[in-house]
Amino acid sequence: MPKISQKGLAMPQSPIRKLVPFAESAKKKGATVIHLNIGQPDIRTPQIALDAVKNNNLKVLEYSRTEGSESYREKIAAYYHKNQIEVTANDIIVTTGGSEALSFAMGSIADTDDEVIIPEPFYANYNGFATASGIKVVPVVSKIENNFALPPIEDFEKLITPKTKAILICNPGNPTGYLYSEEEIKKLAKIVVEHDLFLIADEVYREFVYDDRQHYSILQEPSLANHGIIVDSVSKRYSMCGARIGFLVSKNQEVISTAIKFAQARLSPPTYAQIASEAALETPQSYFDEVKTEYVSRRNLLISELEKLDGVVVAKPQGAFYCIAELPIEDADDFAQWLLEDFRVDNETVMVAPAAGFYATEGLGKNQIRIAYVLDRPTLKRAVHILGEALKTYIG
Repeated sequence: MPKISQKGLAMPQSPIRKLVPFAESAKKKGATVIHLNIGQPDIRTPQIALDAVKNNNLKVLEYSRTEGSESYREKIAAYYHKNQIEVTANDIIVTTGGSEALSFAMGSIADTDDEVIIPEPFYANYNGFATASGIKVVPVVSKIENNFALPPIEDFEKLITPKTKAILICNPGNPTGYLYSEEEIKKLAKIVVEHDLFLIADEVYREFVYDDRQHYSILQEPSLANHGIIVDSVSKRYSMCGARIGFLVSKNQEVISTAIKFAQARLSPPTYAQIASEAALETPQSYFDEVKTEYVSRRNLLISELEKLDGVVVAKPQGAFYCIAELPIEDADDFAQWLLEDFRVDNETVMVAPAAGFYATEGLGKNQIRIAYVLDRPTLKRAVHILGEALKTYIG
């Protein structure tokens, strides 16, 4: 039999999706599974975006431009201007989701065996994109004890080698919900400029920042004009995960012209999804105000309920809609599978994402889970109750 590639064998499984067969089996047996494992919001997609597709009278579903339609990119630039990020349409490539933007970024700045430093825990697919590009992830550990704040700059500097090409952050963070402050961004800016590196920031959760804090984008930092690359997406901002529209944004025109070559190889982003996403830019601020209020309420309830459970430690998110909880167990993978296979409360169980898959350092996160608070408050409260009862049974 022909052999599978080493790259393919090395591709990590998604900690978010790998337990899906067990969840599906539980459902087939009649159980209700409460999904805390995936960041699929239950928030309604803006009607203006849905109507733009429904009411469109296209006669031919043509290719769009490789970099995305000009009108859409102009409007994205205007959106960034409103967020104090000064870029033009020529600084933007529309991609098939933020995932493709990250893939283009990695392909444009790094060669096989080059290195990217990432604070961990981090969005698990960063591992996958790095593996697909032949890039080595070099983790720098952030800790639950200090709410996953930026590790000391000295920790970054001692990891920089001639192979280092970039530092990658998610701000606000998935899976931690941590929001990097302006001061922390300036510290990172200083180190990447000094060492002539790129700073890639996944800013897809920009709108979801809480407790009167402000999001500070890397492209608000003047020193990063040639060093900064933003990865962005409509998925969570407008509850449009299925649209698969994202952006790669950089003022560095060498990055953009290189990334466009990768974009040309996949031809173009989807036409209907761009139509919906362009219309979504007209969503009123009141939509985001309501969504933020809802997420804050869910976060507060979730944290409050988790803190009532014996032996559970939880970090308080300042943005996005995830948190990391440390459980009084040894193996969250085993616990998560057991929940789906063997544990029920009134024929209900919960599905969580084991956090070890969000780390690159072997052994870290083994007793942690990621929870996405994208469900309504009564469901979240019920889910934490089930989790608490499960821990009592599992620990014995």
